[in-house]
Amino acid sequence: MNPRLLLLMVLAAVLAGCGKGPGADPAAAAAKSPLLLSPEDLHTVRSNALSTGPSITGSVQPERRADLRAEVPAVVLQVLKENGEPVKRGDLILRLDDTAIRENLNSAQASTSSAGRAYEQAERQFQRLTQLRASNLVSTQDLEDSEVRRNNAQSDLEAAKSRVAVARQQLQRTEVRAPFDGIVGDRQVSAGDTVQIGMELVKVIDPTSMRFEGLVSADSIGDIRAGQTVRFRVHGYAQQEFTGHITRLNPAANVTTRQIEVIVAFSGVEQEPRLAGLYAEGRVETGSTAALTLPATALVQENTGSFAWRLQGDVLHKVALDVGARDARTGDYVLKGGVAEGDRLLRYPNTTLHDGQKVQLKAAADAATGEQPGKPQSPPAKTAS
Repeated sequence: MNPRLLLLMVLAAVLAGCGKGPGADPAAAAAKSPLLLSPEDLHTVRSNALSTGPSITGSVQPERRADLRAEVPAVVLQVLKENGEPVKRGDLILRLDDTAIRENLNSAQASTSSAGRAYEQAERQFQRLTQLRASNLVSTQDLEDSEVRRNNAQSDLEAAKSRVAVARQQLQRTEVRAPFDGIVGDRQVSAGDTVQIGMELVKVIDPTSMRFEGLVSADSIGDIRAGQTVRFRVHGYAQQEFTGHITRLNPAANVTTRQIEVIVAFSGVEQEPRLAGLYAEGRVETGSTAALTLPATALVQENTGSFAWRLQGDVLHKVALDVGARDARTGDYVLKGGVAEGDRLLRYPNTTLHDGQKVQLKAAADAATGEQPGKPQSPPAKTAS
């Protein structure tokens, strides 16, 4: 026999034995090797309680917040607190230039002293003429003129005292202090800036007074009342679900969106985020229903419909599903048909699966090989040399 022909026949036999010959079927070979799964790869279908009610969107805001604005026109001299720094009630945050105001105060105090002396002199003159009038030594006209001068001097003194009070008040307003214990946020000015009356300087918020200020559609206002539970998520805390209850509703709708503002208090202080302005969305629980649900990761959607991979015994089967609405709170889909409670579905299917594929659970595979889950294999015995 030709040696080359004999070599080709041997190679063909070897390839056929390895399943790689010309007639080998990859799908059949894959079907013979079971798919190894762990319990975490399976989802058991259960009946869950689904909340029903109108959606609510808004932001997390502190109940105690103060926008500190300039009350006198001046130049910013010092900024003693930066954004994020905690403050106590009465702590100095900003100091404005008080040179002009202090001059006004000194001038008002000098005017008060002068007016006070003028009033005292007019009062003594009036008392003296009153005694002389009793002895008919002065005329009634002289006494009346003295009384008018006394009254005018008294008015000038009161006006001077009022200017002193105003100047002192303006002097106090050059020091911007914290109105309560909190945190400084959104500082708008720096040292050297010129501010005018009404200009925003800095904000102070109380991070322990956070609440959810949401908006709901006016169409659903008839189903909403104080005390109802609200479940929502806050951007930045995607893995955490917050709960709260409605404390009050705004009696007036927004003139632009026609939505109603709803104030929601957190159920626990430990739940409150410590950041203001975060976007939040959720649902007001006006009712609750029980339904089978399926996580979005286990659902496969195609042009022909939706399906999942169900494990029966040790075989995977492709089952068509009748899928309902998606729960906005959990993200799971409501199942109307196709599976029953207790069915085990593949949690993370891929495109390489096929109907009828064999499956072996990892615990069973470990038992078949004599290994214990989580226990390292024994090292091979050493051979004596």
